[in-house]
Parts: sequence; C-alpha cells; structure tokens
Amino acid sequence: SSQQLNTSLTSHRTASHRPASPSEESSRASPPVRARAMRGGGGGGGGEDTRRTAAGQAMVELQANGATATSASGAMVVGLSPLSETLWRDSKAMPGAGAAALIGEVSARLTWKDLSVTVALGPGKTQTVLDELTGFAEPGSLTALMGPSGSGKSTLLDALAGRLAANAFLSGSVLLNGRKAKLSFGAAAYVTQDDNLIGTLTVRETIGYSALLRLPDKMPRDDKRALVEGTIVEMGLQDCADTVIGNWHLRGVSGGEKRRVSIALELLMRPRLLFLDEPTSGLDSSSAFFVTQTLRGLARDGRTVIASIHQPSSEVFELFDMLFLLSGGKNVYFGQAAQACEFFAEVGFPCPPLRNPSDHFLRCVNSDFDKVKATLKGSMKARIERSDDPLDKITTSEAIRKLVSAYNRSQYYYAAREKVNDIARIKGTVMDSRGSQASFLMQACTLTRRSFINMSRDFGYYWLRLLIYLLVTVCIGTIYLDVGTKYTSILVSLKVLISGYLDQNAMNLL
Repeated sequence: SSQQLNTSLTSHRTASHRPASPSEESSRASPPVRARAMRGGGGGGGGEDTRRTAAGQAMVELQANGATATSASGAMVVGLSPLSETLWRDSKAMPGAGAAALIGEVSARLTWKDLSVTVALGPGKTQTVLDELTGFAEPGSLTALMGPSGSGKSTLLDALAGRLAANAFLSGSVLLNGRKAKLSFGAAAYVTQDDNLIGTLTVRETIGYSALLRLPDKMPRDDKRALVEGTIVEMGLQDCADTVIGNWHLRGVSGGEKRRVSIALELLMRPRLLFLDEPTSGLDSSSAFFVTQTLRGLARDGRTVIASIHQPSSEVFELFDMLFLLSGGKNVYFGQAAQACEFFAEVGFPCPPLRNPSDHFLRCVNSDFDKVKATLKGSMKARIERSDDPLDKITTSEAIRKLVSAYNRSQYYYAAREKVNDIARIKGTVMDSRGSQASFLMQACTLTRRSFINMSRDFGYYWLRLLIYLLVTVCIGTIYLDVGTKYTSILVSLKVLISGYLDQNAMNLL
C-alpha cells in the first residue's frame, strides 16, 4: 500500500451528518485534489460508509511548500502530524537520521496489562481505585470506558494518558506501539469534560489562534490556514464557523458544537491517539449522537479513540466498537460492544426486550439500585416476588462478584490477554519523539492580539469599564474647574479633597 501513496498531503474528512445530494457533492469537490488517502482501521457499517462517501473529502496539498515526508523506502507516508512534517524538513541537516526515526509509525496501538492504581489518602492509608485491568485499543476502533459513577473509568483514562495525580501510584504496564514511553507532544490528545473556550471568539478564530500557538513556526502560514479549514470540515463545523462561541450573556453555538470545537482544537496536531473524558456529558440525545458519530468517523480514519462515557443511549452505544465495563475498579467485561449482551446472558443476566443495553449493564453493576430496592421493598414486595428479573432476587454486590468471576474465566478474558501479548510484540516506532511548539515571541504576540479582540467584543469587560473611567475622569477633573487663585478658594478645594478621602476610607472600612 505504501507504493500507492505517492503524493504528500494531509487528509481531512468531512464529518457530515446527513446524506448530500449530487449537486452538493459536486460543489464541495476541490479542483486541486489529485489523490485520495487510504482509509485506515476497520470498516464501519453500510450506513457509515454511505454517509462518509456522500460527504466527500477535503484535501490539503502541502507539496508546494516542500512539506514532503517519505519513509526509508521512498514511499509517501500519509497521516503525519504537522510536527512530523516539520521534523522531516530538518532531517536533511541531521546526518544518520532517517525518516522512520523522526516520523515514527502513523498508527497507535495502546495496550495495558495488569494495570492497578492506588491512591494515598493519608499517613498509612491507601485505596485501590483500579485493580489489575487488562485491555487494548487499536487504530480504527472506537473504545468506550463505561461504568457507574465512582467505578474508575476517568481514573483509567487518566492512567492511560499519563495524567494521574501526584498522590496516585500506577503499577502494571502501559505500552504504546509495543514500547514503554511517555506520550510526547503531538502524539496524543486529551479532551477534558468541560469546554474551556473563549465566548467572544468565533469557531474559526478559536481554532486559528490555537494553530498559531501550537504549530511550529517553520510551518508556512498557508499550511496552518489550510489545516484549520480542513479541521473545521472534518468536524462538521462549516455552518457555524463564523459564529461566536457564546457565554452567559452572548448567544453562540450549541452545546454539541462547543464539544466538537473542543475536539477540533486537539485534532490540529493530527494525533493518532485521542482520549476523551465523557464527551457526551451535558448534551441532549441528538447532540450526543452527532458527537459520537464524529468520533466514530475519526476512528475510521485510522486513529485510536478511547472515550469514557456514563450512560449512552442505544443509538450512541451502537456506534462503539469495543466496550470496557468497570465496577468498583474491577473489570466486568472487555470485548466487542455487540457481544456484551451475549456475555451477560451467559452469566444469567439477559437484557430484557426493548431495554437499552447500556442501561441494563449499568443496572447490573450499579450498587445504588440496592438502596432504591430497599426503599421500595415494602410497597413493591409482592411485585418483586413475582418478578422474573434475576436482579430482583440478589443484591448488586452479588451480581458484580458473579460477573467479575465469570469474566475472568470466560473466552473474552483469555482472548483479550492473548491480543494484548500479540500487540505488545509489535515494536512500532516511537511517535513524534521530538516535541515542538511555536516560539515564545509568536505565542506572546498571538496571546496579546487574542486578548485585545476578546476585550473589545466584551461589552461588560471593556466598553463598560471604559465608560466608567471616563465618568470618573470628568468628575475628578471638574473639582478644579474655576476654583480661583485666591487663598480661600484653594483652602476650600483642599477641604473637599480631604473630606472625600476620609469618606472613601470610611466606606472601605464598612
């Protein structure tokens, strides 16, 4: 396949959510496009392929600016981050440094084996948050870390991304491309649960300023601009690209669009490994579906996407390829999401008809339901005794122990460990081993310009303060208007100033 990729380009795929008409497809087509990048990872369903084919692709050609990156065999490598392309430009000046050593493998295979996390609570007190977890994430797959509140899914995500707190201690192995190495700048991205965006900037400005702050200075400005536009298209933000983000007093984009903007900011570095902490939290069902559908499209482009999620709808759950189910820091199930119902049925907890599978899984492993059953036990005793639901006959803690024990003896557990060992034996190249950012001068100028734009558009922060300063200036200045030059006039003005100073101090004391 490397011989077919003979053109240097960065591929940006459209994350559209509706089928496009033939006229729309022809209008979206770009004349300079000369090649089509191969799709990485596993293929999705028929509906996914139809959607992505109808949406088309937005290609950005970087060959004119000399941003060519080839492997040791001379074939073109597609899917490199801007950092890798910049490093390749510098490789000619480095004797003995090949392209493979600088660029690295464009795919990310992450494995974790017997991973445990212990938190220090105080002198001599510790708590085990994660207990010997084993799993993997491959390119082209969308993996869900699911579990009730306090199950450890966010801690697992932080452990895999190398973001554990100082009082947390990790044991076990976490390998990226078969190597034990820290995730370098640009190789992986982490999207937090809360959107940290400036409300007065538009979507295009937000992504553009992020590109200036994070991409290397050696990268041409035209390439940065093309990368920004390609990211906007890839995340399906074309319709709101010139709309402000919005804040408490300024109407802007919707919650789902804000979440996609946060993801777009991390995609600027073209990471091959993407972590997301509850990307659908606080969104309605429609926005959550579109955000997850966008993540599925990113995974189909060859990225490795891992997201923690609390309680997805049935439509959102069907978009995930792999499911890692947690309860109390223990692994309840890991395998294909479509086979999770089969596993629960084998253990004795079949999913009832017309019930959301994710709701059923959380119902089996969430101990909060024991409190609900205890509260309603008196009024619903007869109904519970006649119920056919096996969860009504045992406590949740007993169900969790049964599920964990069954998983540790199941084919899913042994298949996962065998797969982890197979992936760990594949020694890939370290990804983007040399991190690079914009220079200090570029960052200072960009932040200053962004700050002035933010203040000028915020009425309450800038213009209202300016009006108050003008009024205070006029009030203080008129004190000396026509005061005269005699001794008595000056004495009266001095008394006014002293009285005002004393009154101000008294107000401050109150």
